[in-house]
Amino acid sequence: MADDLDREQELLHDWNLIGEADLPAPTQVELDDETLRDGLQSPSVRQPSLPEKIEILHEIAALGIRFADIGYPGAGDQMLNDVVGLAEEIDRADLAIEANCAGRTHPADILPIAEAQQRAGFPIEASVFIGSSPIRQFVEGWDVDWLLETTEKAVHLARENDLTVMYVTEDTTRAHPDVLRRVYTAAIGAGARRICLSDTVGHASPWGVRSLVQFAKELVADTGEDVKIDYHGHRDRHLSVINSLTALSAGADRVHGCAIGIGERVGNTPMEPLLVNLRLLGWIDNDLTTLPRYSSAASRATDTPIPGNTPAIGKDAFETSTGVHAAAVLKAMRTGDPWLANRIYSGVPSEMLGREQEITVGPMSGEANVVAWLSKRQIECTQQMVESILDVAKKGDHVLADPEIHALLGGSA
Repeated sequence: MADDLDREQELLHDWNLIGEADLPAPTQVELDDETLRDGLQSPSVRQPSLPEKIEILHEIAALGIRFADIGYPGAGDQMLNDVVGLAEEIDRADLAIEANCAGRTHPADILPIAEAQQRAGFPIEASVFIGSSPIRQFVEGWDVDWLLETTEKAVHLARENDLTVMYVTEDTTRAHPDVLRRVYTAAIGAGARRICLSDTVGHASPWGVRSLVQFAKELVADTGEDVKIDYHGHRDRHLSVINSLTALSAGADRVHGCAIGIGERVGNTPMEPLLVNLRLLGWIDNDLTTLPRYSSAASRATDTPIPGNTPAIGKDAFETSTGVHAAAVLKAMRTGDPWLANRIYSGVPSEMLGREQEITVGPMSGEANVVAWLSKRQIECTQQMVESILDVAKKGDHVLADPEIHALLGGSA
């Protein structure tokens, strides 16, 4: 570890260190995985079976993610039964996960959470939500008095049924501070021990998130209660990851994400780049070598393909077919130092994710690509062989698949 740090200081000048002085590190980071609830609200996903959900749950635990939203039991009997099954699995397998479930501030959603908790014999936090922005109030015909009354009744009902409560305001990032102060204060007074700031439509910018979290911290302090703050992001403006990091830096206790970013519209904060950035910032030390397995489980269970260029987990994330890049990676590989090979053309160390650098052969390749491909497979490399493979690749329109190269070798290798 000390040797790696010495090499980083010698071989990499990190401009990030200057900017990170303006992004204070949080004292702790809590993560809530929403794959099994908000993620499944995507209009394109297949609803997984209970065994598939259980597989994802185990992958969540393997990554050291402490909290998981295990469903929306108010949506119907099937969802309720799945929530019970997932809670029972956490208990049976002794997974290091604390469960929560979403529901409206309405008895029809709160009571099924209580039923799930009672049937499973396992604690479940109720994440009760209500719209808070002026546009939502206008469309629904709500006034602030109605919001306050509904909030207090909902939190009281949950507490009377032995549920811990996170009170969630939808569309927080477009809500008026006076309304937020009143409803959050009412929820906390009724017994909520978490409040959640939701960027429901992916509206927020990082500076907006910072201001909102600072506001929420002051509000909680004014109540004198021990209440934690969550941040829940969506990626409509592709800012969800930096917004989540900003929320933590500003003082939020917990942020939410989904495997492969699935969820409403264009999705929730993708958990994979969130975890990678948290690890690279030094804010968590979770073992991320099972991250590709987690993503693959979610992809299979929901019939959601992972694009090749997806950061960290996509097929192309650590693959190069470009000659200049491949030549540098090959030189680094020949030193026998994986640290060099994994950083010469990569900002994310592949070994952190249990992956390795891949050099392929295509129209943009050079001789180094072919040499690297053959060497990795311990195939004797001749100049004629290199030229023959490269000639075919240069005349083609795609990166050659392994069987195509083997065919060029006569199938003997």
